[in-house]
Amino acid sequence: MNLYLVALLPPEPIRREVWDLKQEVHQRTGSRNAINLPAHITLVPPLRQPPAFEAATVAALRAFVPTQSACLIGLENFAWFQRRTLYVHVSRPAAVQALHQALYAWCATHLPAVPAPTRPFVPHVTLATRDLPPDMTAALYEEFKQRTYAASASWHELVLFRHDGRKWQSRETLHLPPDTATPE
Repeated sequence: MNLYLVALLPPEPIRREVWDLKQEVHQRTGSRNAINLPAHITLVPPLRQPPAFEAATVAALRAFVPTQSACLIGLENFAWFQRRTLYVHVSRPAAVQALHQALYAWCATHLPAVPAPTRPFVPHVTLATRDLPPDMTAALYEEFKQRTYAASASWHELVLFRHDGRKWQSRETLHLPPDTATPE
């Protein structure tokens, strides 16, 4: 069984800026989980599937992508999930929420091995998660409460990742067509 996930990646310079933030937190705290992937918004969280799932997923995503469009996404400042996960807050989530909903509707018909979500979708870009040292969390929380970050762009890169036992590997990268209805 392999571990897979589907993510939406930001364009440059956002990708590099968020990567630099991830590296900063990693270097200061030793937290490693979040640096195993580039900056992204997870659309389908990690799930274990047999190897045949990969080809079926690639085919389903290739058919899905032309039915959608790139997502105009705004990022603003930082937030936490239960002081265990530090992330960049998505301030304009409507487009990515619509993409997420459409992807799961598509999977229900074309890729039933992907289970329906069991919790609400909260789009975010993780900087550090689960392995933050508890003795460093309070100071990090206070610091990132004061820090600011803002970026906005059209996100179009949809990626299927597979974990190789050590790190995540990109298996298929697809590009959502431009959104002609929304000016950038």
